[in-house]
Amino acid sequence: MPIFLVPLVIGFHSHEFILPWLHYLLFLFLFLDIVLFVLGIVFLIRHKAKRKEKAHFSLVAKILIGFFSSLSILGGSTFLILMYGPWSFFRDWLISSAMTTMTHRYLATWFYSREEIEKVLEANQIIEIDEETDLNLIEIRKNFNQEYYPNDYERDIFTVEDIYAPYKIIPISGKNYEGYLAVIYDPSRVSVATTSYLNNRGEYVTEMASKQNALLAVNGGGFSDPNQKGSGGTPEGVLISNGKVLSNKGYDRSGGLIGFTEDNKLILGKMNAKEAKEKKVRDAVSFGPFLIVNGKRSFIKGNGGWGNAPRTAIGQRQDGIVLLLVLDGRKLSVPGATMLDLTNVLANYGAYNAANLDGGTSTVMVLPKLEASKYISEKDMKSHCLNDYCYINDIVNGSGAHVTRPIVSSIIVK
Repeated sequence: MPIFLVPLVIGFHSHEFILPWLHYLLFLFLFLDIVLFVLGIVFLIRHKAKRKEKAHFSLVAKILIGFFSSLSILGGSTFLILMYGPWSFFRDWLISSAMTTMTHRYLATWFYSREEIEKVLEANQIIEIDEETDLNLIEIRKNFNQEYYPNDYERDIFTVEDIYAPYKIIPISGKNYEGYLAVIYDPSRVSVATTSYLNNRGEYVTEMASKQNALLAVNGGGFSDPNQKGSGGTPEGVLISNGKVLSNKGYDRSGGLIGFTEDNKLILGKMNAKEAKEKKVRDAVSFGPFLIVNGKRSFIKGNGGWGNAPRTAIGQRQDGIVLLLVLDGRKLSVPGATMLDLTNVLANYGAYNAANLDGGTSTVMVLPKLEASKYISEKDMKSHCLNDYCYINDIVNGSGAHVTRPIVSSIIVK
């Protein structure tokens, strides 16, 4: 089999981060190879049955073999150049994407030495701010009536049709991503909801939102997904909902606890459940990396070590306003956001503390069906909605299907 079909094998085992268009390209090559094989068999049979057509057969066969051989050489050369050529963008993306997963690291170790992997990871990483949120620097405001807007981002946040609206949704777009930013004016409305089948299986965010009668919801923290079944029900790290500790596992990945205190301030820090309760944390999930802490941005080298993908993030401004961001990806024109993209968007809208939440196929923003109809077409209602709640962003999973997955936790607005 031609060497360019090696990535096809990868695609079957790594659908969580291989771009769908790559799947399509690889399947096209496989299809062409099969066509060549079938045509070869057909012509061989005809050749035996009609020896007088030998000259004609030879000409056609040579043309076909030449064409597909050239295609194989071109595909194989392209694959080798991408993997080992002088340009590092594909190599950096593949290694950083694979090594940040728990189960697909072999996709890097198959093709590269440990020294090469370490070199790439060193050149592409995010160095988090080594601080915990200083809650004294957050002053929750009750009145947001203002007439002066220092920039367009502030104008977007404070220009609302209804001054009593609990939130506003702002469309977001960039070179490699598109999505929505939800601006939550009252942080006391933000909390954590969980699957009803904790430690067994997850639930869709639409289900969690429906059970909580939420105004809005996004996906939450990390979870383990044994055997990659696509429905993880066991949380990673600390999980607290409505003051109740539901998980207190160790968490040795980037980031840590992302939660809200009883006085409605977003707190980011590396702490266990006991320490969180001492700081009066009422709701929390675990994930990362932390993007902004106390107004200071984490240092991002190269692509940040996370590649391009659909992303979800949370932030809070110094005035208490909460920002919930979802950005789509895994499409040819919209491959997805990097950690730098996330940081830039949240910083532009004034985030003083911000963190990355679970992303990829988990990334969703959910609204009640009536509200969701303002953002999605009637045609998409059937595929995007469940229990009178719909996700409004365009989810693409690793195989190219426009579907999300059941997860452990969500951030809801009530």
